[in-house]
Amino acid sequence: MRLLSLACAIALGLSSVAAVAATPAAKVPGSEAIVSKTLTNGLKIIVWPDHDIPNANYYTFYKVGSRNEYPGITGLAHFFEHMMFNGTTRRAPGEFDRTMEAAGGSNNASTSNDLTIYTDWFPSSALETIFDLEGDRMANLSFDPKVVESERGVVYSERRSSVDNDSFGTLLEQMQATAFTAHPYQFPTIGWPSDIEHWKSDDLKKFFKTYYAPNNAVLVIAGDVDPAQVFALADKYLAPLQKQPEPTPITTVEPEQQGERRIVVERADAQSPIVAYAFHTGLGAGSKDYPTLELLTTILSQGDSSRLNQRLVEQEQAAVQAGAFADQGFDPGLLTVYAMLPPSKDVAGDMAKVETLLDDELAKVARNGVTAAELDKARNLKAASFWRGMATINGKARALGATEVFKGDYHKLFDTAAAYDAVTAADIQALAKKILRVQNRTTGLLKPVAAAPSADNKEAAK
Repeated sequence: MRLLSLACAIALGLSSVAAVAATPAAKVPGSEAIVSKTLTNGLKIIVWPDHDIPNANYYTFYKVGSRNEYPGITGLAHFFEHMMFNGTTRRAPGEFDRTMEAAGGSNNASTSNDLTIYTDWFPSSALETIFDLEGDRMANLSFDPKVVESERGVVYSERRSSVDNDSFGTLLEQMQATAFTAHPYQFPTIGWPSDIEHWKSDDLKKFFKTYYAPNNAVLVIAGDVDPAQVFALADKYLAPLQKQPEPTPITTVEPEQQGERRIVVERADAQSPIVAYAFHTGLGAGSKDYPTLELLTTILSQGDSSRLNQRLVEQEQAAVQAGAFADQGFDPGLLTVYAMLPPSKDVAGDMAKVETLLDDELAKVARNGVTAAELDKARNLKAASFWRGMATINGKARALGATEVFKGDYHKLFDTAAAYDAVTAADIQALAKKILRVQNRTTGLLKPVAAAPSADNKEAAK
């Protein structure tokens, strides 16, 4: 397909356009073709043409997650991840998927603390079909009581499998609820069981109207598309959607933690002990220092030569797996460090040893910093990950959207390599000193315990 220049797009006089912009030249091949526009209803659309194969994708980033919930309605963002595939006033439940599959497409969705992302992959010839489907569910989602109750049961079952019946999932949920005492990051994305059971129809309708509005979303389309066609279809199917009042901003700031918090989860179904630390980072994904956190996390956990793997798994053989991951969100989140132990006859003793080893290794980073070789390796790993993403239309769309929502400008995606290169070993050490403190952490211990004897076994033992 022929690419449409910015000048031609403006000359067409496309309706509902509040702003149009072109990406400046960048080192990523093809990125100079990216164009964006914002409809008058507030929906921002970013298009990255890529004609290598005749496919395209359609990513909708809704700025809503468990961060936007409160006691009584926790889990609603995740619930809508299910409801958005279950009918509109125009289409029956399941028709969204059937129509997309008939056109050769597929879809998925995910929910986090901060975002809900809906993804469609399809032959580029099906572009108008996808716009019709997406515009319909943004405008006309059905709240059929039977469907709501059916999906409520599905979500409850999902919670049981991913949290209630998963020992590590339970530990992480409890640690998050303990680490945050004020900020809504304390709520689990899937929701608390009692809230899942008691959502009301009015709760659903109010939440949907507030957060699934065009002015609370970013649309990214990458692949074998012509921006002129994309914008024309957006005018047809999305521009008529009503803008809603801006959602109430989240202004709560988590108070500084004043001392270690410890929780213990005891599970009969736990196969192995786990020791985990959750440190407040003080950094949201849009912070200029977030790349420093990413590199610190990489040095601690990525690859066989990482700090945690070398010390706990290779040298001391005290754990079968050790790692770390950092939250990516609008507000400051957690850096979680964990070690999974082998099955043990001395659970308490082995867990105490792992705590000592973790404490020592993290203290070394804060005290002595990281080596030049470690920093180079971390930069190389992050660069490789970035370029792998840029090799596919899915990676391009996801990266563009995440950069737009978290940093406020998708152009900053192309500053990624420079941002990592600007981080020094001194920066990483300073951050480690600041956050890797006992007073700043929540410690979580997963302890396998013997199952309580059943009533039948108790009777037989008499």
